[in-house]
Amino acid sequence: MNLPVVAGIDGSARSLAAADWAAREAALRRAPLRLVHAAPSAPGPVMPVTAAEVWQQVGEEVLRHAVADLGERYPDLVVRGEQVSGRPADTLLSAAANARLLVVGARGTGGFDGLVMGSVALRAAAAAACPVVVVPEQPADANAGDEEAAPVAGGSARVVTGLDAHEPVDGTADFAFAAARRHYALLRVVHAWTLPAASVSPLMLDVTEEDRATWEDQEVVLLSDALREWREKYPGVAVQPDVRLLHPAMALVTASSGADLLVIGRRTEPRAPEGRLGPVAHAVLHHARCPVAIVPHAG
Repeated sequence: MNLPVVAGIDGSARSLAAADWAAREAALRRAPLRLVHAAPSAPGPVMPVTAAEVWQQVGEEVLRHAVADLGERYPDLVVRGEQVSGRPADTLLSAAANARLLVVGARGTGGFDGLVMGSVALRAAAAAACPVVVVPEQPADANAGDEEAAPVAGGSARVVTGLDAHEPVDGTADFAFAAARRHYALLRVVHAWTLPAASVSPLMLDVTEEDRATWEDQEVVLLSDALREWREKYPGVAVQPDVRLLHPAMALVTASSGADLLVIGRRTEPRAPEGRLGPVAHAVLHHARCPVAIVPHAG
């Protein structure tokens, strides 16, 4: 079954940027694109008939323009628009149950100036059954890579993923490698590590450079071992291992500068049916400088 790429749309600049990103991704995946517009709920228990009709017409107009625009720019792409009555987050989570990918803008028409992430995007990222890509309004600046990013010949794309070499997650790694292959991109794999807690205690002496180098060498070997099976599965993907002595969130946010996509994982928890985002994922979504893919995984 050729599941669609689903994009939420509300007419805002952010949602239109997300729809465009979703269209390009759907075309690469040779999948249909489904644009979903959720009719807003009434502020009170009863909605006047006139207001309901106006909101319905506005939604239909937003979808009509988006479908026509994307269909013209991606002529081989099957694009379908659908208006659904209900709360936006609930509507998108329902659509994600039968999608290969859900794409949302970081914010919609609500919120206030300065708000980075809207409630709909956060809930989708935390609870969707499929991978979710959160797209900022401004596209990533491919020329603004951080100082430690390797140059890429010919302006090729960059995909970044975070990988805990001590507990690698297959689903996240597979998504990142597949994305790099689809986009002919360099894949930068970031493994962040920290010094043992005792070594940074004020009661202890400073860590020697020799000890730090030894620990870092061990982390490099761990990452190399964790990547071996994925290099074999995706032999055509160029991989840049990146071991950093940093907090994971800081390492990923720094690496997102100049990237086209940042891929992170989200552990699903049966005891939390509405889902949850860990502190690293939460920080990355609020501060990353490129689209972020959140891949759910068990365990």
